[in-house]
Amino acid sequence: MMKTVSIFFFLALLAQEILAQEIVCSQIDKAAFEKKVAELQKLKRQANYGENLIAVGKTFFGVPYIAKTLEIGTTESLVVNLQGLDCTTYVENVMAFGSMLRNYNTDFTAYTNALEQIRYENGKLDGYASRLHYFSQWIKDNEKKGLVKDITADIGGIAIDKEINFMGTHRELYPFLKNNQNFEKIRQTEKDLNGQELCILPQDQIAANEHLIQSGDIIALTTSIKGLDITHTGFATRESDGRIHLLHASTGSMQVEVSELPLVDYLKKIKSNTGIMVARPL
Repeated sequence: MMKTVSIFFFLALLAQEILAQEIVCSQIDKAAFEKKVAELQKLKRQANYGENLIAVGKTFFGVPYIAKTLEIGTTESLVVNLQGLDCTTYVENVMAFGSMLRNYNTDFTAYTNALEQIRYENGKLDGYASRLHYFSQWIKDNEKKGLVKDITADIGGIAIDKEINFMGTHRELYPFLKNNQNFEKIRQTEKDLNGQELCILPQDQIAANEHLIQSGDIIALTTSIKGLDITHTGFATRESDGRIHLLHASTGSMQVEVSELPLVDYLKKIKSNTGIMVARPL
C-alpha cells in the first residue's frame, strides 16, 4: 500500500513539474496578472460582450509593443508576458481576460487555460506547430471552438485565391523551424490552409460596410505580401466620432493604443494592405 501511495505521489510531483515546464511566467508577470484582475473587478460589465472586450482592451493602454515574445527556449511553452505584447498576443490576452470577466473568474489557472484554448490548435499545446501561427488559421480554429465567428463574408467579403506558405519559404526567420519535425508540420499546416477558402473584405469596400462592424470585432489586416495572409490584428472600436477605429498593439507608436485615424483611413496608409478579415467574439 505504501509503495502504491509513493508511486502516486511521485506521479503527482512529475505532473506538477511538467506543468511548470510548459508555462513560462515570471514573478513580474504574475504580479501583472494580479494587477490586471484587480482592474477588471472595477470595470462595469456591459450587456454587449464586444463592449466588454473593448473595456478590457483599453486597460492595456501604454503597454509596449514587443515582437516574438513567444519564441522562448528550445521547446514550445505557454508563455505569459503582460509586460510586452505583439498584435496577436494582445488579442489573445484581451480574449482571455474578457472570458474571465464574463465568468467572474480571478484564478490564474483559469487564465492560462483560456490562453491555451485560444492560442493553440484544438485548444491544446502540443509542440511548436500546434500554435496558430497564421492568423487566418487562428480565426478558423477559434471559430471551430465556438469562440469567434468569421463574419467577413456576411459583411461583403469575397473569396480570393492566394497561396499561404511564408513560414515554409522563409524557414531561416523562425528558429524553431531548424527542427525538421516542426518544419514538416508547418508545411502540412500550409497545405491544409491552401485547401480552404480565404475570404477578405477588400480595402475599397470597407467604408461602405463599416456600419456592419461592431465594437469588439477582431480586425485582421490582409496583405499583398507573397505567401502571407495577415500582417496585423486588433479590435474594432467605435469611438466618439462615430467611426470604427483600431484598438491594437501598434508597431507605429510601439504601444497599445487606439488608432488616431478611423480604420478606413488608417489602412490607406499601409502600402501592402489589401483589406481585412473580421471575426466576431462569441
